[in-house]
Amino acid sequence: MTSPRRALIVIDAQQEYFDGPLTIQHPPREATVAAIVDAVNAAVAAGIPVVAVQHTAPAESPVFASGSAGWRLHPEVERAVQGAKKIEKRFSSVFPQTGLAEWLRDQGVDTVTFAGYMTNNCDLASVVDAETLGFEAEVLSDATGAIHLANAAGKVSAGDLHRTLMVLFQSSMAAVATTGEWRKALESGAALEKSNLVVSALDGLQQHS
Repeated sequence: MTSPRRALIVIDAQQEYFDGPLTIQHPPREATVAAIVDAVNAAVAAGIPVVAVQHTAPAESPVFASGSAGWRLHPEVERAVQGAKKIEKRFSSVFPQTGLAEWLRDQGVDTVTFAGYMTNNCDLASVVDAETLGFEAEVLSDATGAIHLANAAGKVSAGDLHRTLMVLFQSSMAAVATTGEWRKALESGAALEKSNLVVSALDGLQQHS
């Protein structure tokens, strides 16, 4: 089997997720930062591309306003990605109107590994887009994070939301692993294993019968 040609995409590791209404609630915020930094260091050591993404909104926006304190990267992540490719985005997914897909293809990348925020928005949208663009996807479960949500449709805790989306990703969209597991895959050149919808459905039936 051909080894994956990976790139690490660090999505929106910005200060908005550490103070205010979008504060990450699960997994613990500082633990996710440590995992992101660990992943970046592992990628650099393995010689694979790293891309740091920042969501950018107009100056009058209440969140992610260009140049604002909340727009800036978390300082520990900022230090780690000094040598990375930097892009800004306006949509949930990292791909629309950023040129990222074309750049990745130019680097020979066929597998994108996602870290950063939020599991329930930009990570999800990016994983979905990766499939349509022809990239295999991986998600680092301990280097991503979710928020509590409540609206007219109901409510869900950040923990339940994060775990549910990890199961969803693994069922067909992306291989899910911890940063430590991913680091070992980098060292061996192995692909991460993911399930498929039929196997996940059968296992689900068995465990809930």
